[in-house]
Amino acid sequence: MVDELATIVWLRHDLRVGDNPALQHAIHAGGPVVPLFVHAPREQLPWQPGAASNWWLHHSLAALDENLQAKGSRLIVRQGETLAELRQVVHQTKANQVVWNRCHEPAIAERDQKIAAALQADGCHVSTFEGNLLVDPGQPRTKQGKPFQVFTPFWKYISKILTEIQPPLPTPRTLAAPARWPASTKLPELKLLPQIDWAAGFRKAWQPGEVGAKQQLAAFARQHVDQYDSGRNLPGQDLTSRLSPHLHFGEISPRQVWHTIIEGQHAGHRGISESAEIYLKELGWREFAHHLLVHFPQTTDAPLREEFAGFAWRSSAKDLHAWQRGQTGYPLVDAGMRQLWHTGWMHNRVRMIVASFLCKHLLLPWQDGARWFWDTLVDADLANNTLGWQWTAGCGADAAPYFRVFNPISQAAKFDPQGAYIRRWVPEIAALADRWLGSPWEASSAELRAAKIEIGKTYPAPIVDHAAGRTRALQAWKQMRGK
Repeated sequence: MVDELATIVWLRHDLRVGDNPALQHAIHAGGPVVPLFVHAPREQLPWQPGAASNWWLHHSLAALDENLQAKGSRLIVRQGETLAELRQVVHQTKANQVVWNRCHEPAIAERDQKIAAALQADGCHVSTFEGNLLVDPGQPRTKQGKPFQVFTPFWKYISKILTEIQPPLPTPRTLAAPARWPASTKLPELKLLPQIDWAAGFRKAWQPGEVGAKQQLAAFARQHVDQYDSGRNLPGQDLTSRLSPHLHFGEISPRQVWHTIIEGQHAGHRGISESAEIYLKELGWREFAHHLLVHFPQTTDAPLREEFAGFAWRSSAKDLHAWQRGQTGYPLVDAGMRQLWHTGWMHNRVRMIVASFLCKHLLLPWQDGARWFWDTLVDADLANNTLGWQWTAGCGADAAPYFRVFNPISQAAKFDPQGAYIRRWVPEIAALADRWLGSPWEASSAELRAAKIEIGKTYPAPIVDHAAGRTRALQAWKQMRGK
């Protein structure tokens, strides 16, 4: 064992060994490396992780520890007040520096600044890095020096930077261990897993960890990226990357994704396809979301467009519950909500549809939807969640206009024409002909009897009429605008 001064690598949303700037800095320091995770969810209030995120975190930490042990190291897990735990591990390992990759959620960023100042006051060196985004989210500015609020000019700005993005950092083969490891909390003691096992669908759908992330990326780059342009809107087909939870937990870096896609395109001796460019642009939306959160931290709970603060939202626990459980009577909406409940994930096209249904057909606050997604999504990311919900509600940056109301019936006909998605998640209406899957109440009595469907009994009647819900939403919008 070596006796040099150790470096503590404080891990958070960067649960990987490859392309990890903080870890590489610790390795280059030359002494022992102590990977540390501190579980302190109360320090993330009011947005501490939800149940689905905790399930993923448990398995991601286990996978990271296994990966580190294969390199002669291990993951130290602690729980409690973060600064106190860091100080204790510094003392126990005789570390002279602590390094980490930056997080940009408002509560976490504020806490991290205080921790850095306290450690430096203790005489400990602190270094931080941008390891979870392609660019520093505070860097892009308009010509007027203001934060961007429209995606297209933001993307144009950072695209110039991304042409010179550095390749991913190498994955170390071994890591130097300290002479004596500090105590570590056993993972089950964090109580991240549910007491009632509702996660069987999660286990079937996902492989948390760096290995699972790399496999998912490789499969997408090899098989589906050139179909992404059209396939991203078809929920019944598995043509999206499904990398969002891996990116959120930092099991893979956006830089690794970026270079894998580009190198795969070049390996085919062709230019980057239009479909691949559209996918890379989705990484840009992720960057845009974090850019907005850094500059407008209040938007996690309050609309960016201040006029929406007075919007006349309804309050209905009954309607909210029906939406949450996939019992609205609109099959595409219900399919999405049931997919979410069963797998902790929902196809992005359907996310827009179910969000629009909540905010417009039901006229319920977007914050209610954001909170539900936060608790049930394995890829629950504060920046992406905030941008997505404010975009749909029409009250955020570069938002869809409020008067754009997704029609769940026509959306089903357009994007799930053979009903593969609806039949999978709403099996009680699976026997209906394709043409009625988006609106089963419109089928004839004979067709419903043949499919063994009783609207209102075996499958709910629509909880709101589409036309009436749209009219009500537009009236509320006009009222807000004083028209």
